Amino acid sequence: MVPQQNPTRSARKERIDISYDYAVCAWARHFNVSEKRVKEAVAAVGDEADKVRAHLKRAPASERPSA
Repeated sequence: MVPQQNPTRSARKERIDISYDYAVCAWARHFNVSEKRVKEAVAAVGDEADKVRAHLKRAPASERPSA
């Protein structure tokens, strides 16, 4: 039998809080972009992770984070 997912957790949208440097860094690694691009994307489309993800896929990848 498959365990049921928590409906409140799956319905909640992930948010990107750019007021914390560690959060911006974590999202930048998650999306494989620079912290600057994460902040620009949040400014452009808001703080919902799904919208930021879609925006980053549309935007040209001019700057990649260093290793």
